Amino acid sequence: MRKEDKAVIIEKLGEQLKEYAHFYLVDVSGLDAAATSALRRKCFGSAIKMVVVKNTLLHKAFEAADIDYSPLYPVLKGTTAVFFCNTANVPAKLIKEEGKSGIPALKAAYAEEGFYVGAEHLDALCAIKSKNEVIAEVVALLQSPAKNVVSALQSSSQTIHGVLKTLGERPE
Repeated sequence: MRKEDKAVIIEKLGEQLKEYAHFYLVDVSGLDAAATSALRRKCFGSAIKMVVVKNTLLHKAFEAADIDYSPLYPVLKGTTAVFFCNTANVPAKLIKEEGKSGIPALKAAYAEEGFYVGAEHLDALCAIKSKNEVIAEVVALLQSPAKNVVSALQSSSQTIHGVLKTLGERPE
């Protein structure tokens, strides 16, 4: 590969590191062409950009980035695919679903401004909630007391109405 081509690839990787909030480094060394193509389709369907890249070029892109990615340097061995995404837990769920046979395997991840090195962090990464999920939970928590007050007022008005109706129907 020519030096100019390498520079272009490093620049593109740098742009993707800035564009996407989260990325996963995945070992895809045991996948053949058909399995890799199927994985790419699943990634596309889940809004994940999958890029298979040389480790040395990725290392140089990390060095050129504004963030210190040095905790990820030791895992840059073998065949590495990078899963770029804007929702932190989506790639983890895909890797867990597809990785039941051991391929693909998580090497490391950068999610929610934290480093997760090693496959043992896959369950923790699956449990990370997206921004929309957290907002939905907060809204539900805020609505809960108001709903309780409204339902209590509605049930008490029906109770009072029932008592008055019964008293009105009673012979004197």
